[in-house]
Amino acid sequence: MATSLPAARPGNPRFSSGPCAKPPTFDLSTLSDAPLGRSHRASIGKSKLAQAIDETREMLGVPDGYRIGIVPASDTGAFEMAMWTMLGERPCEMVAWESFGSGWVTDAVKQLKLDARVHEAEYGEIVDMSALDYDRDVCFTWNGTTSGVRMPDGNMIPADRAGLTLCDATSAAFAQDLPWDKLDVVTFSWQKVLGGEAAHGMLILSPRAVERLESYTPAWPLPKIFRLTKGGKLNEGIFRGETINTPSMLCVEDYLQALAWARSVGGLNGLFDRANRNANVVWDFCEGRDWIGNLATDPATRSNTSVCLAFTDPAVAGDADFAKAVVKRLDAEGVALDVGSYRDAPPGLRIWCGGTIETADLEALMPWIDWAYHAELDRRAAA
Repeated sequence: MATSLPAARPGNPRFSSGPCAKPPTFDLSTLSDAPLGRSHRASIGKSKLAQAIDETREMLGVPDGYRIGIVPASDTGAFEMAMWTMLGERPCEMVAWESFGSGWVTDAVKQLKLDARVHEAEYGEIVDMSALDYDRDVCFTWNGTTSGVRMPDGNMIPADRAGLTLCDATSAAFAQDLPWDKLDVVTFSWQKVLGGEAAHGMLILSPRAVERLESYTPAWPLPKIFRLTKGGKLNEGIFRGETINTPSMLCVEDYLQALAWARSVGGLNGLFDRANRNANVVWDFCEGRDWIGNLATDPATRSNTSVCLAFTDPAVAGDADFAKAVVKRLDAEGVALDVGSYRDAPPGLRIWCGGTIETADLEALMPWIDWAYHAELDRRAAA
C-alpha cells in the first residue's frame, strides 16, 4: 500500500542547482533602483558595477592585491577566458571529477591542444590533489555541482608553486571557505549560491595571474570577448566595472540586492551556517534510511550546496527510469522542482542546499522524498 501524502509542504519548492532559488526576501520591487535604459558607461552604470565588485571583495574577503572583474557568459565564460588567455605558458594538470571539470579537460586537450596530464575520478569520488605537480598550471573545480563532491580544503596546494591554480568555484563561492593564497584564478556566477540572474561571470585574479597575463601571449588568436590585456598590460578598466560587453543593469541590481540580503543574515559566516544546516537536514535523512545515500563516498568531501543522492536499494540502484519517476512525482505534487540528477551523472536526486534555501523547506521536503520512493515502489509492484 502506498504511503499517505505528507501533511506539510515546502513554502518554496525551488531546489534547482542552477539557476538557484532567489533569496527568501526577494521581491521585484527591490530592483526599482536599476538604471534601466541608461548606458552602463554612464556614471550611474559604472558606479553600480564598481559597487558590485567592491561588495564582492568585502563579502568574500578577497585580498586587496587581487583583481575582480565582471565578464560575459556566466561562470563558463569566466573560466574559458582564464584558460584561453593564461594556459600554454607551461604544461598543465587537468582535474575532473564531474561534468564541468570534464568540459575543461575537453577544451584543454581537444581545443587548445595543450601539453596536459589528465586526472579523473568517478562521480562521488575526488582526485588525489596532493599527487599533482603544482609547478604546472592546475585547473579544477572546487565544488562539483553535478557530483556533490567538493575540495575539503586547500592544504595540498603548495604556497611555493611555480604554476597557476585555476579554480572553478561557481557552486562554492559564498558557501565554502576559499583559501585565496592558494588560488590564482577563481570564477563563479551570480545564479548559484546567491540566487542571482544568469549570464554574468565573475573573474578573480591573483597578482601571479596578472603577471602571467602581462608576460605571456598565447599562440592562438583571442576573440575580443576574451581579451584581458591591452598593449601588453592588464586592462584595468575591466576590474573597475568597465565591462568588455554590455551587462544587464537589472541583473547587476539583483546581485546587489542579493549581497545586501547576505549581509542581513550574517555575511559570509552566516551563509556558511545556512548551507551547512541545510545540507545536514538531507544528510541526516539519508543516514536514517538504507535505500538512499549521498553520492559522495567520503563525508569529508560532501558538498553543502549541490547535494547529490543515489538510490541504494538493490532493486532500483542505477535505475534511471525509477529515479525519473520519483522526480516526476515530486514535481507533480509541487513540492520539489528540478531535483533530478544532472544528465551526465548517475541517476538519482540533486537537491540544492545553498544559503538562499530555508531550512524549514528542506525539513518539509524530506517526508515527500520518502513518500515518492515508496509510492513508486508500490506502483511497480502492482504493475
